[in-house]
Amino acid sequence: MRKFLLALAAIAVFTSCKNEKKTEASSDSPGEVNVYTHRHYAADQELFSQFEETTGIKVNVINANADELIQKMNIEGEQSPADVLITVDAGRLTRAKDQGLLQAVESEVLNNTVASHLKDPDNQWFGLTKRARIIVYAPERVDSTELSTYEDLATSKWNDRILVRSSENIYNQSLFASIIVNNGEEAAREWAKGLVENMARTPKGNDRDQVKAVVAGEGDIAIVNTYYIGNLLNSEDPEEVKAGEAVKVFFPNQEGRGTHINVSGAGVARYAPNKENAVRFIEFLVSKEAQEVFANSNYEYPVNTEVQPAQLLQSWGEFKEDSLNLSKLGEFNKKAVLIFDETGWK
Repeated sequence: MRKFLLALAAIAVFTSCKNEKKTEASSDSPGEVNVYTHRHYAADQELFSQFEETTGIKVNVINANADELIQKMNIEGEQSPADVLITVDAGRLTRAKDQGLLQAVESEVLNNTVASHLKDPDNQWFGLTKRARIIVYAPERVDSTELSTYEDLATSKWNDRILVRSSENIYNQSLFASIIVNNGEEAAREWAKGLVENMARTPKGNDRDQVKAVVAGEGDIAIVNTYYIGNLLNSEDPEEVKAGEAVKVFFPNQEGRGTHINVSGAGVARYAPNKENAVRFIEFLVSKEAQEVFANSNYEYPVNTEVQPAQLLQSWGEFKEDSLNLSKLGEFNKKAVLIFDETGWK
């Protein structure tokens, strides 16, 4: 709550400053773009600076988690200064769309760059980067031939061996939403029950903590996002590097629908006071130069197919990704949360 109140105060100050600037801006000024973002990475700050240098458009940034930003946009209504909303998950973007907080964008650049399953069918949001939700394992205790699919993780051979973060985590909610869509509600419910029974401990911590717990022997496998492994292996903390080096990466469901992916994405706010700049900003973020920064600084997979993943990610090999339209993750989020509660996934 304290964090949220601080965010509210920051937004109030920001809004006040913005209104003052509105009166000061000259008609020939390139202007500004107001970005509400859940992302908190150094790569993003680098890109915002690049955009400012290239276009002369000032980037004003408000950081908070996606739910807080969506709540703020609802409270601000037509007076919202937000031009762009960026989240780390497609489900939250769909939620913002469903609440009428985004608007459709017609952009040849975005339509030609972002694959259809990585964007909203009505062009209200677009993926910026991809994250694959994979399995990591302790090679001294798990043979890679034992691994196959997400569905297999609910079988008894994994009893007391699986580590995963809580059901409140949006990455797990989105993974489970994809399982509901792909396998049906009843099969998904049984899967969740089986996974809960196979957990090595009560869910806690983030994806990095799951990897560290595998290394510590608390479990044998963990469900994590790929970019966490990249960041562990390139951490300034030697212990985190050791943890990243001690596990192996496995992409599930390669013989079927493919590995679940999610996106960090962006949409133009419904009442954006600087819509043209907002579209230009998002187009910049999917450009080759920006995608290379995302790929090499934060170990995310680029949505621009002209850009290669980081060398580390290439070393893991190519993989088949689930081509489910990611708007479904938001559509089935509530059902996923309800089933998590039913099945005792804490």
